[in-house]
Amino acid sequence: MILQPDRNVWRVAKASRAAVLVDGAAYFDALRQAMRKAQRSILIAGWDIHSQTRLVGRSGEAGDGYPAELAAFLAALVNERPELDVCILLWDFSVLYAAERDLFPTMALAWNTPSRVRFCLDDCVPLGSSQHQKLVVIDDKVAFSGGLDITIRRWDTSKHRLDEPHRVDPDGKPYRPFHDVQMVVDGEAARALGELLRGRWSCAACEDLPRPQVDTDPWPDPVEPHFTDVEIGIARTQPVYEQQEQVEEVAQLFLDSIDAAERSIYIENQFLTAPAIAERLAKRLRERPELEVLIVAPDSHDSWLEAQSMRAGRMRFTKTLQEAGGERVFLAYPKVADGERASAVMVHAKVMVVDDRILRVGSANLNNRSMGTDTECDLVIVGESEDQRGRIVHLRNGLLGHHCGATAKDVEAALAENGGSPVKAARSLAREGHSLEPIVDEPLSGPDLVGLIQGVADPEKPIGAEQFVGTIFGRRVSSRHVATIAKVVGAGLLIVALALAWQFMPLANPQVVKSLFSDIAGNPLAPVVVVGAFVLAGLVLFPVTVLIAATAAAFGPWFGFAYAAAGALASALATYALGAAIGKKTLRDILGPRLNRIRRQAAKRGVITIAALRMVPVAPFTVVNLVAGASSIPVFAYTAGTLLGMLPGLIMISAVGHQFARILTNPSPADFAWLALAVAGWIALSIAVQALVARYWSGAR
Repeated sequence: MILQPDRNVWRVAKASRAAVLVDGAAYFDALRQAMRKAQRSILIAGWDIHSQTRLVGRSGEAGDGYPAELAAFLAALVNERPELDVCILLWDFSVLYAAERDLFPTMALAWNTPSRVRFCLDDCVPLGSSQHQKLVVIDDKVAFSGGLDITIRRWDTSKHRLDEPHRVDPDGKPYRPFHDVQMVVDGEAARALGELLRGRWSCAACEDLPRPQVDTDPWPDPVEPHFTDVEIGIARTQPVYEQQEQVEEVAQLFLDSIDAAERSIYIENQFLTAPAIAERLAKRLRERPELEVLIVAPDSHDSWLEAQSMRAGRMRFTKTLQEAGGERVFLAYPKVADGERASAVMVHAKVMVVDDRILRVGSANLNNRSMGTDTECDLVIVGESEDQRGRIVHLRNGLLGHHCGATAKDVEAALAENGGSPVKAARSLAREGHSLEPIVDEPLSGPDLVGLIQGVADPEKPIGAEQFVGTIFGRRVSSRHVATIAKVVGAGLLIVALALAWQFMPLANPQVVKSLFSDIAGNPLAPVVVVGAFVLAGLVLFPVTVLIAATAAAFGPWFGFAYAAAGALASALATYALGAAIGKKTLRDILGPRLNRIRRQAAKRGVITIAALRMVPVAPFTVVNLVAGASSIPVFAYTAGTLLGMLPGLIMISAVGHQFARILTNPSPADFAWLALAVAGWIALSIAVQALVARYWSGAR
């Protein structure tokens, strides 16, 4: 038996229907049809989710009376159905990917939709990891999982035409043909995926979602199932995070599937860098002289980071296989040509077919990250009957023909002509401008640079910051506390960087700034103006740190400290009162369910807890104030905690803030040295308090 719970799968669950959806047009159309039938719940999780994604089929148009774009479509659904709730979980992504995404996803998805469309950024992974699962579960009746995110630059038809007017991003910019695969299941398998997704939501949003109870069937009408009454294996990757243990079912399932191969392994994957997978494939090639491995991958990687980190790994991966299998191994990319014009198809799919027995569709790449660093979810079917095995072969032939401009029957004929060799069939088939061409990789950078980039971009495990910080403090530190410490350090470094920027890249006329400070300092109503400015700034989420620094620069360290302390406290109390007035529910509707985490911490009502929320950047100053008010924290504890928590920052900024004007006009090395020293002290004190409070919280539980 290949599928073994607690070894290579989490669950083996029954599905009455299962189908494979090839390319974005098929998936988005099926997803749209299923969502239109939703009654109580739509759960979405992704590595990337874009509010302007057009959920349309092959025609490129909606055609059903609902908006085409994701955010507007979901808003229309919940406005039409009072009992429907939508929860969207997006990885709290690295700034490295900001140019490719909604720049402000909270505003695009949460603020532009009704309150029953809830949005949360998922940071329930260690530093250096990502939430990479691509899941949609509708009423716990139908679920989608695979390689496709609901985002822009993913839609394409299976024709992959060179001239496709609908294959453009929201700015109207065309992108190259794009290939991906998703699976849709129902029944017990869909319920299991709903449980998995609700678990992720619980971790990220700090709330438990009820399981929907409905009798309707949201299976998309246009989709004919490829399998009926079939068992679905669900394999995951989950890095260690707080109470969650390491899960490496994805990696183990790859190894066990390779060990079961006898004649052929067909793979579609974006990345090929995992040494353990390459070595196991090579081992099986040596053990089975008749075994062939056909891998379809992108010819190149779009981003500089991916090209630098993944190409060298793919070269090693391919070399390992070819040394073991020679001509029995074919690494190819899909090409579409029309006369002299040609384009490579971007392969984003994560598919594996072993002989006529194993079909696997998921989110996991064949790279190190997917084996142990990121979260992943793969679905697998093991053909137990002759009918199921025949369907698996038909799907594999269809995918191979898809890249060669041929039908599954054409591929079957080509296999017969080539003695059953999928490698020879792939090399010989080329129709209607479609073909599979060999990939030839050349290194882009020196080995030292490649090694450094790979260590960050494609680690086998999370970067281990938790263990490193734990060693410093002599105790285990949770992932969230380490992330908070990283934010503290980042904020401190940003202060120093901004000061340097004023000197080397002036952002304004320093004389004007100095003159403005002097005018403010000379105003007899300066204390009232300062306190009023702090209150107004708090209402518009203006950074309180900037105001403290400006106050110190205008009034000097002593008066600056007193005025800034009074202003910050007045702002904190004003927004606390506002939070109490608007209430908990309204606040969550505005700021999203992730607010629950702040509320739970603030609701401890202790002075130390409030002080910790001030010292570490769990949330912006004003947000903490609003949440505290909505959570009915006693005013005395709130005020005392605010003063205690802000005191180190007030002292540090006031101590050097009066020098900001000189830093802007005529800085000396000593000025920057004092600034750096003060920031370092602030960072050290903040980290120490964070560790103390972490110990306090763990002891209080």
